[in-house]
Amino acid sequence: MGERTAETDPLAALGAHLGAHGFAVELTVRGLVVRNAGADYTVTCNPRAEDGGRLWFFGSGGEPIAESDHITDARIFVMVRLAGGGER
Repeated sequence: MGERTAETDPLAALGAHLGAHGFAVELTVRGLVVRNAGADYTVTCNPRAEDGGRLWFFGSGGEPIAESDHITDARIFVMVRLAGGGER
C-alpha cells in the first residue's frame, strides 16, 4: 500500500482538516480515528451502493456522513459528534 496523502486519500484529507482545527487524528488501517477531550470517533471511507458506488465517509456506527469530496461537511459532522461526546 502506498503512502496515504491528503491529495490521494479522502481520509487523510479529512484528517488534515480536523487536525488544523485542533483535533488529534490518527490514520489507521481501520479508518481515521479522531480524538477530542477524551472522546473518540472513527471515520471510514467506502463506496456507497445507494449512490452508485461513489466514495462516502461513514461514521463509527456505519452511518453515512458525506460524499468523500465534501470534506467540509464531513469535518463539521465529526466536530459536532465529538462535541456531544463521541464514542467512549
